[in-house]
Parts: sequence; C-alpha cells; structure tokens
Amino acid sequence: MISKKELALLVLILVVGAVTFAINPRFLSAVNIGNMANLVGLFGIFALGVGLVIISGGIELSVGSMFAILGVIFLDLFANLGLPWPLALAAAVGLGLTLGLIHGLLVTKAGLQPFVVTLCGLLIYRGAARFYTSDATMGFGYGVDDAFLRWLVADRSFGVPHTFIAFVIIAAAMAVLLHGSVYGRHLYAVGKNEEAARYSGIRTGRVTTLAYVICGGLAGLTSVFIVFYTNSVSPSSHGNFYELYAIAAAVLGGCSLRGGEGSVIGIMLGVVLLQVLQNLVNLLGIPSSLNFAVMGSVILLGVLADQEITRRRKRALAQAGALAARGGK
Repeated sequence: MISKKELALLVLILVVGAVTFAINPRFLSAVNIGNMANLVGLFGIFALGVGLVIISGGIELSVGSMFAILGVIFLDLFANLGLPWPLALAAAVGLGLTLGLIHGLLVTKAGLQPFVVTLCGLLIYRGAARFYTSDATMGFGYGVDDAFLRWLVADRSFGVPHTFIAFVIIAAAMAVLLHGSVYGRHLYAVGKNEEAARYSGIRTGRVTTLAYVICGGLAGLTSVFIVFYTNSVSPSSHGNFYELYAIAAAVLGGCSLRGGEGSVIGIMLGVVLLQVLQNLVNLLGIPSSLNFAVMGSVILLGVLADQEITRRRKRALAQAGALAARGGK
C-alpha cells in the first residue's frame, strides 16, 4: 500500500512533468519517454541496492568506481580474452558480490564506519581501473560483439527498453525481500536501532553484510548494462558521481540517512523524479553540468525534509505521552 509520503512524491512527479510538458511538448514524445525509461532502468537497478544499504543504517559511496573496475574487467574478459558472455557476465556480478561482501565484513567484523569503508572503496576501485588499463579507454574493438547479449541488455521489446524491464523485475523481487520476508523486518530493525535488534536476537552482522552483498551484486549487473550503453569505459570518468544519483533517489524516496526507513516504491519514484528533473534541465537547454547541482540540491532538500518530519514525529509522540500521563492521574 502506498504511503502518504510516496503519494506526495507521485503528485510531485506529475506536477513537474506537467510543467515540463508545458514548457516543451517534446517531453511526452515517444522518443523522449523511451530514453527516460531507459535511464530510469539503468540508474534504478543500482539505486535499489544503495537504498537497501541506507535502510540498514549504512551508506555506499563506491558504486560509481565499481562500474569502472567491473566494466573494464568485463570488457577485457569478453572482448580481449574471448570469454563467452555468460561467463563474463557472471564474473562481473560475482566480483560485485565479492566487493559487497568485503564492505559488509569491514563494517560488521572490523567495526569500521560505512562512510570510511566505501569512501576508500571509491578511491581504490577507481585507481585500480586506471592502472588496469594504463589509464586508457577500453572498448569492444572492431568486430567484437554479441548480437544476443546486446539485444538483451541494450535493446527494446514493444518499445520498452530492456533496462526498464529488468528494473521492474528486480524491484518486484526486492519488494518481496524487503516488505514480505523476515530478513526485511530484521533489516528495518537493525537500521532503526542496531543495539536493540542485537539484544532481541537478530544477527545484525549477517543482516547488514547481506545488504552490502546485494548492493554489490546489483552494481555488478548494472556495470554490464552501462558498458553496452556507453560502448566503452574511460576509467578516469566512467561512473563518476553515480553514487550521488542513487543516494539522492533513495533519500527522495523516503529512505532516512539515519536508517530504518524507506521502501522499494519510494526508491522507484525517487529515480523517476530525478530523471524527470534532469530531463527538464536538458529540454530547457541548461548546461548538463548543472545535473550535479540538481542532485546535490535534491539530497540537501531531502535531508532537511527528513529532519523536519522526524522532529514533528518526536514532538507528536511527546505530546501523546504527556496527555497519557495526565489521563493516568
């Protein structure tokens, strides 16, 4: 069931979309809608993973650099070494899962702060990608491609981009995991109060680690989608600031940076709203470099709104407690 916050976000998307259409009718053209759906799917897949980490009370800053290192490894295995694409794809996803596992263990076993762990990952993976290719751009090369794989990850069926279809399927699976399983309930409990969750018998380390593992796996899958979207990987810039997009989408969708709050529908709506805003910037002819300013502003406004909602909730609980105490007397 959709919450009031998600309903408000949906209304905001419709309002911004209507304003954009009024400014430039091309907004609702089939070409533009298809391109937006492709980007929503592309960014939405890994935004779901980052949202899961945020709900656990952590943060993931390294996904953009993951796309660089996993992208060059996938291209090297597939285009240069001639590895069959299912194995190259499995390698990218498997390495993503491994990186997520490392992050989770460093947070839960070594007791490091998620910010520190993933910030170090951001730097290490970017540097490793640049070293791996000697800072050169890597592409498919002449005549190196696979028609079926390209159709699978970069084409459309009945006008709908496969990236968007994959996003919807993954979102449905994540919704079952987050809202319909014991793990999901434990994840919210850990994000809300890790110490209380531990005392109640929840294996908080496993819950948190799994969130990072899932995030890493989705990053590995997305890295392949992005490679076929860009057709090459420039390790110094590939995936730059993509982690901000995911964080902004999650925060817009109702994920509190304090942890313990958020939903799959909210994250999906957050991704859509961000893409509509970026599309508005493009249709108005505003320099694309301002996309980052838009994302930064969105994160700031989302955090301010979260603080205000939390403040009002605490005030309401305090008033309810005071009234109950008076009634008891």
